[in-house]
Amino acid sequence: MAGTEMISNSESNDKFFEGVEKLIEIWFTPVKHADLRKITRQQWENVLKIVRCEIISFTQSEQVDAYVLSESSMFVSRRRWILKTCGKTTPLRCVRAVLQLAQETAGHSRVQNVFYSRREFARPTAQLKPHDNFDSEVELLDSFFGDGRAYIMGPEKDCWYLYTLLPLEGTVDALEKEQQNVGIGCESLEPDQTIEILMSDLDPAVMDIFTRAASANAAEATRASGIDKLIPGMVIDDYLFDPCGYSMNGVAKDSDLELPSGCYMTIHITPEPQCSYVSFESNVSAASYDALLARVLAAFRPNKFIVTVFATPNSPGADASRQLKKFSSLGTYSQKDAQHCRFSGYELHYALYCKFPS
Repeated sequence: MAGTEMISNSESNDKFFEGVEKLIEIWFTPVKHADLRKITRQQWENVLKIVRCEIISFTQSEQVDAYVLSESSMFVSRRRWILKTCGKTTPLRCVRAVLQLAQETAGHSRVQNVFYSRREFARPTAQLKPHDNFDSEVELLDSFFGDGRAYIMGPEKDCWYLYTLLPLEGTVDALEKEQQNVGIGCESLEPDQTIEILMSDLDPAVMDIFTRAASANAAEATRASGIDKLIPGMVIDDYLFDPCGYSMNGVAKDSDLELPSGCYMTIHITPEPQCSYVSFESNVSAASYDALLARVLAAFRPNKFIVTVFATPNSPGADASRQLKKFSSLGTYSQKDAQHCRFSGYELHYALYCKFPS
């Protein structure tokens, strides 16, 4: 996606870029007056040097600071930090620095939960440590957070990895987790949901939009692809790389009555035919994601995609997660694999779809 690394690779006649992202999300226990947004841009820039990426642009709503990066995105709210990076970035190497800043600058000393996830890389061996294999990632995460839980879902080449502090519901670990959360307060039970659509082998005609040859700027690519219509009411911060590649963040307009100001969306596009990849993510609340999923698929026309929905039981997204279990097909797509998990405090649905008849 990032033009500079793409050019470097093309010089060796290997026009490949790893579009698959590593996604880490850390929630801190609510503390009065503590706020991750107290961390300055310069402090974040220093953190991102460890990751091997940099800030390109910034936008914000009342509740969320959103950064477009040279390799994907970062979102910062009062007690949640999200970092999503592609290419050969090393996001887990910065966790120690983030925890230190959270405590010393933001006033957050206790981690409530962690989610680290990614799809299988197209070229795992090309990744830098610890991201060259999931076991190494888990080992590093455990060194920060103690004994987390690691899960692998789906078939080998299209599997999805997850690390979290959440135990499966009904286990002894789940009961202990519930006891630990007693007294944290009702704020810890705030509704939360995230849908992620990870698409590969996309329509070349759509991918051409996200090149400098076809679009003069990011706004033109955003309009031509219909990205601006996927979730109405978002303030869009977009960037078109040179010679190709695209990133955008969207945050809910503070004046929008339908979208809470904490809502965000993010899209990242690697358009090269031999490694085309698009990721879509949002925490918009919905009792059904059917319409949103249909708009995303119509916009990008992938041959294969993974969809995951994480939701708390008190979120409308929990119903959306349960509904996805029922779909063995979606339009021209057939379901190749599906798994549903009930964690302590969250439900997760994973599904892999491919176009007929593949």
